[in-house]
Amino acid sequence: MLALLAMVILVGLGERMAERFLPIYLIALGGGAFSVGLLNGMDNLLSALYSYPGGYASDRLGYKRALVFFNLIAMLGYLIVILFPVWQAVIVGAVFFLSWTAISLPATMDMVSGVLPKDKRTMGVSLHALARRVPMALGPLLGGLMIGQFGERNGVRLAFAAALILGGISLVLQQVMIEDSGRSSRKAESNPLRMLGLIGPDLRRLLVSDILVRFCEQIPYAFAVIWCVKIHGITPFQFGLLTTVEMITAMLIYIPVAYLADKSTKKPFVVATFGFFTLFPLALLLSRSFWPMVAAFVIRGMKEFGEPTRKALIIDLAPEDKKAGTFGVYYLLRDLVVSVAAFGGALLWDASTAAKVFDALGVGQNLLPLVESVTSPMTNLLVAFGFGLLGTMYFALFGQDLRPCRPQTAPAAVDVD
Repeated sequence: MLALLAMVILVGLGERMAERFLPIYLIALGGGAFSVGLLNGMDNLLSALYSYPGGYASDRLGYKRALVFFNLIAMLGYLIVILFPVWQAVIVGAVFFLSWTAISLPATMDMVSGVLPKDKRTMGVSLHALARRVPMALGPLLGGLMIGQFGERNGVRLAFAAALILGGISLVLQQVMIEDSGRSSRKAESNPLRMLGLIGPDLRRLLVSDILVRFCEQIPYAFAVIWCVKIHGITPFQFGLLTTVEMITAMLIYIPVAYLADKSTKKPFVVATFGFFTLFPLALLLSRSFWPMVAAFVIRGMKEFGEPTRKALIIDLAPEDKKAGTFGVYYLLRDLVVSVAAFGGALLWDASTAAKVFDALGVGQNLLPLVESVTSPMTNLLVAFGFGLLGTMYFALFGQDLRPCRPQTAPAAVDVD
């Protein structure tokens, strides 16, 4: 577990120094709003497509070998962005470095479930999430300083160079600290369609709610930095501070919430986290200066209130010998659908982008004036809020609650005299 947490911090720190500022970098390279929407949509699509192979690789190779392979893929993407400062190369590099979180998550959850008992898994997932938020808090802050010092182009490229170095250090630590699990003794299923039957009714209801709430998150996700920096004039360093506020908020609630979730029912925690997802785009819409944005990002940090509980719930509902694969196919289905929302975020945000897409498709030309009249950043944020509200209400009404986990104890002695 210590080795896993060290890896998450090192790789995540390098990634977050640069990844959060990619929309600004793409615009600086001449990509425009289209490239930002493409990047965000591709992030979700690749997260979907990589999730199941990540679970399959963990089941087939063992988590240590799988994690090493995933790190090498991400480092290749960093190298492409460093060597080729054009927006098309950023998109190509993103195919590799955006993969790390999605493709490695099933393996890390598999590792957590393998080393911890069932009644401690929420705490284990929370510790993993807590470690992830350390680089999420520090990375954008360091990245903002680099951009302020060296400019939008050179600052982001230097951040990717730092990510490459930290990824190399992580590889060394993986080799030294993580025990080689070798090839897994479990039979790995290569066909995700055969895994669909493992997603039972309770997990399906969670999946539907999760999809709707992720629409709320991803429609404005890539444009939050543009709203704050380009539209309302805060500095990149101040935006880094906002992200730090978000991560510190999340880190402060992880451990107490994990303790309570392991001792009580899980549904209230998941409903609460869906509610905070829903409130963020509305709070951001009302924020036009730095301090109101701080409050909005505190709300964004509170969305992690029940996220470890949700991941632990997926692990608990998955079969014991197919946890990584089930986790992977869950994320495959979720992110495949949500990628549509991420692509559509650009159409809701920018009228010229919507016009280009309508023109390229050659359909609905009579609707184009209406679309252009309603397309705006405000539309983007309000539509996101609507999806979040729908997903939260669905899970509150139909989501399945669970009994609290109890540690296993030996059966009591019985007097059979």
